[in-house]
Amino acid sequence: MQRFIQFNDEQVNSFRLMQLIDLAKTLTREKEMNVEYSPMNYIDVARHTVFVSHFWDHRSETEEWHGLITDVFLRAEGAYKHSDPEEIKNFLKYTHTLEHPSFAKQLFMLIEDARLEEITKRKRPGTKNAFATRRAVYGKYFESQLNVHQVKGITTDAFFNLIYLQVFAESPIDEWPYIQADLNQAKPFITQQIEKVHETKTTADSVKICTTLCEVVDELLKKDMLNEYFHLPEKTIQHWADGLTFDDLKRKDELINNDTEKEEPSGDEEVEDEEFKAWHRESEEKGESFLQFDLEAGTKTSINTEAAREGDDQEQALASVQGNSKQSRRQDFDQNDVDRKSEDAETGGSKYGKENEHAFPIFELPERVKNHEKTLYEQYKKDISLYQKKLKKVIEKTLDHKKTSPRTQLVKGRLSKNLMPYFTDEKPRVFYKKDEESPKIDAAFELLLDCSASMFDKMDETKKGLVLFHEALKSVQVAHEITGFWENAQEAGQKGQPNHFKTVISFNNSIYQDGAAIMQLEPEEDNRDGYAIRHMTERLEKRTEKQKFLLVFSDGEPAAADYEQNGIVDTHDAVLAARKRGIEVMNVFLSTSEIPESQKEVIQNIYGRFSLFVQNIDELPDVLFPLLKRLLYKSI
Repeated sequence: MQRFIQFNDEQVNSFRLMQLIDLAKTLTREKEMNVEYSPMNYIDVARHTVFVSHFWDHRSETEEWHGLITDVFLRAEGAYKHSDPEEIKNFLKYTHTLEHPSFAKQLFMLIEDARLEEITKRKRPGTKNAFATRRAVYGKYFESQLNVHQVKGITTDAFFNLIYLQVFAESPIDEWPYIQADLNQAKPFITQQIEKVHETKTTADSVKICTTLCEVVDELLKKDMLNEYFHLPEKTIQHWADGLTFDDLKRKDELINNDTEKEEPSGDEEVEDEEFKAWHRESEEKGESFLQFDLEAGTKTSINTEAAREGDDQEQALASVQGNSKQSRRQDFDQNDVDRKSEDAETGGSKYGKENEHAFPIFELPERVKNHEKTLYEQYKKDISLYQKKLKKVIEKTLDHKKTSPRTQLVKGRLSKNLMPYFTDEKPRVFYKKDEESPKIDAAFELLLDCSASMFDKMDETKKGLVLFHEALKSVQVAHEITGFWENAQEAGQKGQPNHFKTVISFNNSIYQDGAAIMQLEPEEDNRDGYAIRHMTERLEKRTEKQKFLLVFSDGEPAAADYEQNGIVDTHDAVLAARKRGIEVMNVFLSTSEIPESQKEVIQNIYGRFSLFVQNIDELPDVLFPLLKRLLYKSI
């Protein structure tokens, strides 16, 4: 992740965002429904997204939360179920005939939101307090805006602010502030129409009131709205009214040319062996490409696609194969298959999460270890030698040892319950010895290092942590793997997002391998944490050990192409998915300076209470011990 001067150091509260997403999914009963932050609050039905407003940022915790959930309720419970997109579509056509379309659209949204708010409160009485907070905050805001626009002479905005205050006033506003002479003269008519807002039952009623007001007010206003308080997206409403889905909105370019293939005369046709013709005007000139086609250009076929196709005798072979299929005899129930299917449903059908649809892995092996890497590794080994012994004891105390199978049919030992051989065999063996603990620990560790640019100032300390774990795990013969990951930001684009995985210590050789290759891991570019965690989860699933650990050495700031806002949520989902598979995931943040509270909050939102914050490497064993104990007790 490349870092620049941060003028706006905003962090998405992933836990809060996930709560909003769950709320939107529950209200709409749409598994694909998502929530995103935006300058305005609206719903895009075709894209299955509710947009909540940044208006609620930097307010008190109660005001912010009540504001965000009422944004979701108004769109997911209100507009999604009770707004008529066809009526809104017709109203939008009407606004094109007006001199002040922005005022008309925002006025409609104000009236419609007032109707949807009352519907939501009737259906869900528990939202009344949240909506009361919403009204109080908006009331103060529009009151201050009215004063500002009066002073500046921005009459249309001031008039809209006044209408809002009139609609949501607890008692009628008898005295209007002076805004514009002819507007103040029309007060009786405007007040009469505003009073009808509380009687609306359908979208058509909201349209009627808005249209009636606009027919009079449009002639009186001098300029259109300067600010946008309520958003009515035309294209989104059009797609919603037409019943389009997100797939329908994807780009489908027409061909550049309009050539059509000419019919060959019937009869004997000339056949050219070993040549595949794909002629069109753009490819008339021969090139050096082999079987290369441009999707945006081509020749239209003359085949009637609606007509039935004549069958082929050779196709009967396929029919016989299909007819001989039989039911599988396998009856084993595999819970992992069920979990995977449910996880695929949760991630939008994408194996590695819907945010990573275009990501692809590039697996790398370490290069030949250089002398300076060996020297640096030996120096790090000396620095952590004391802490290695402490960590070794921690691992031996907390992790389970492998069990040896019980030995039976012995001539001495414990008497077996099965005494039949005593009566049937000449030399009966009716003794056994119970299973014993093996000196080997029944665990596997995957150590995953974030090699993004943001780790630049933490990389040296983090490498010491990896050396410490490698030497400690090697000393107790625990299989482990160390992998660095990063995304190539320069190559990320429409063709995909290349994600590199460089494994410097592999499971197969971890107990015997020298760890100097760890020094080859360096800060690179971006980091797509959720994608990397899912890949490492797959690797650990294949291990046979009883206890499996995934330690992510990261600063907790996932950032990559199209991953900024949803990266934290996607990483959290990946962590939850790994834990469902029985893999214990924890984050290790090693730093030489004080860790900001905002960064701690981001990491804890992703990994929960299994987050290690260590400012000095000598603290790591002492901090890790209670965490491993907690994980061990959780798994019992």
